[in-house]
Amino acid sequence: MDKIIRITSGLIIVLLVAFVASVSYTGFVEQAYRTSLSSTYDYSCTITTDYQLSNVTLFIPVPADLAGNSPIVAQYSAQEIEGRPADWKVALYDTGKATLAKITTPAIIPPSGTSPSHPFTIRLSINTGSKEVINTRSPVEEGVMFRPVQDMQKVNCPAKDTGVSGNPICFEYLIPVYADYEAPMDASVSITSTLRGKNSWKIFDPQFNEYQAEISVLMFGENHGWTVMKGMLESNMGTYNVPASPS
Repeated sequence: MDKIIRITSGLIIVLLVAFVASVSYTGFVEQAYRTSLSSTYDYSCTITTDYQLSNVTLFIPVPADLAGNSPIVAQYSAQEIEGRPADWKVALYDTGKATLAKITTPAIIPPSGTSPSHPFTIRLSINTGSKEVINTRSPVEEGVMFRPVQDMQKVNCPAKDTGVSGNPICFEYLIPVYADYEAPMDASVSITSTLRGKNSWKIFDPQFNEYQAEISVLMFGENHGWTVMKGMLESNMGTYNVPASPS
């Protein structure tokens, strides 16, 4: 009987130790995740031309959620946009269906030496943090995205050897943009905007998940009105094996 009691007591102690160790480990992992978690958006808008553009007015989509809230609204309002030329007027407009950046300037004048093989590029960029975990799986339905997304179609993701884990999902889509400017007939003008939303943390090793979106258009000669940008979305990249969602 004493032997049975000793064995039973030993098993109970082993189970208690295992339970305490499991709880401690889970607590450590969850604490490490919560304290190291960082969510950020990287946004850019690039305008490239090989000739002078005059009387320029652009309405370019910027990332926002379905309610029209944009993570970069504060930087636009404060004109804290890296790369913004001093003579550019930049403001955000909410149309109800999309959030647009209105850019106006009397002229975009490339420096000497600009040519079709060496075009002039202006790049606006904003990097900002998010207080909430970014939805990197379904940004169109539940997160931040260039809008309005039109004619969305699932496509094969481009082959890349980046070592990124997860199962990326890719889409192509169309989105309107307004461009009004005067230019020579042989001028080439491109507009490209990119967005990356990323969650990163460290438990034992650095981990992350993210999505990337891009919209672009190439125009020739002068333009006076709405045209269509082509878009690409790659989501569900990285790892989603997280211990808990922070409250």
